[in-house]
Amino acid sequence: MTRAALLIFLIAWTAQAGAQSFPSRPIHFAVAFAPGGIADTIARGVGQKMSERIGQPVVVETKSGAGGMVGAKYVAAAAPDGYTVLVTTTALAINANAPQGVNPLTELTPVAIAASTPTIFAVNGNVAAKDLMDFVRNVKGGRFSFASAGIGSAEHLAGEYLFRSVQGLEATHVPFQGGAPVNTAIVSQQVDVASTTLPTALAFVKQQSMRVLAVASHARMPLLPNVPTLGESGFPDFENASWIAFFAPARTSDPVAQRLNAEINHALGQADLRDRLSAIGLEPRTLAQPQFVQYMKEEVANWGRVIKATGITPH
Repeated sequence: MTRAALLIFLIAWTAQAGAQSFPSRPIHFAVAFAPGGIADTIARGVGQKMSERIGQPVVVETKSGAGGMVGAKYVAAAAPDGYTVLVTTTALAINANAPQGVNPLTELTPVAIAASTPTIFAVNGNVAAKDLMDFVRNVKGGRFSFASAGIGSAEHLAGEYLFRSVQGLEATHVPFQGGAPVNTAIVSQQVDVASTTLPTALAFVKQQSMRVLAVASHARMPLLPNVPTLGESGFPDFENASWIAFFAPARTSDPVAQRLNAEINHALGQADLRDRLSAIGLEPRTLAQPQFVQYMKEEVANWGRVIKATGITPH
C-alpha cells in the first residue's frame, strides 16, 4: 500500500471509529435567538428527549445577536465533531444572501429540520374586517403600516412581497426587536397590521386583543380553522413559513451528521413533544439528512429571489 493510500485509509478508519463512538460526551445546542423564543423552545424539548435516549447531557446555550448571525458564526468556527450544534430559524437562509451572512451549505452542515409555522397577518382585536383584503380595501387611501420583528426577517419580506402585489396599496414597514414588541404595537394600535407568527402571538389571539385575518399557507392552520389563507382572501396564493432547524459545522462527517439527524427525528416523533409544539402553532417536521441538505439549497435560492423582488437587504 502506498503512503497516499495508507493515509486515506487511516483518515476513513478514524472517521468511522469516531462516528461509532459518537456521542461520548455532552452535546451543546447553541441557540441563535433569545431564551423563550421558538428556537429555544424546540432546542430544550429536543435536547431533553435526546439526552434520555443517548445517555449524554444535551446542554442548551444562548448565542443570540445580529439576527442569528452570532450563533451561526460561533458554530461555523467550532470543531466539526458533532458536539456543537446550531439551532436557528429561516433567518439563516435569508442572511446567506447577504455579504456578511453565514452560508449554511458551505460553512455549516445541515442536520435536521424540526418544525415550521406560516406567517400570519393580524390586526387589533377591535378591527371589524372579515379578512385581509377587506381590511386593505377599506384603509383610507390604501395607506397603512405593518410591523414585523426586524428588517429582512421572513415576516418582513413576506409583508413587502405580498403588499406590493396589490396595486394601490402603500404599506409602510415598522420594524421591532422581536415578536413581543410587535404584539404590543398591535394591541396598543401603534401600527395597523402585524406580519408575524402564531407562536409569538397566540396568547393575544386567545385573549382576542389580536385578530388573525390571513395565513400565508396553502391550507388553513389547525389552530385557526376559521382564518382564510391568502389565496382565499383574494391575494396571490403565496406561501411563506418560518422554520427551526439544526446545523453542525462544515466538514462534520456524514455518519455523525446522520446520527444527529436520526436522534433529532426520533425526539420529534415522540407524541408528547409533538403535541406541545402543535399546541403553540408549530408544525413538527422531519427529513432525512440528505433531503434536508437539498431543502436548504432550495431555501437559500428561494429567499434570494424574494430579496431581489423586494429590494430589501438583510441586516
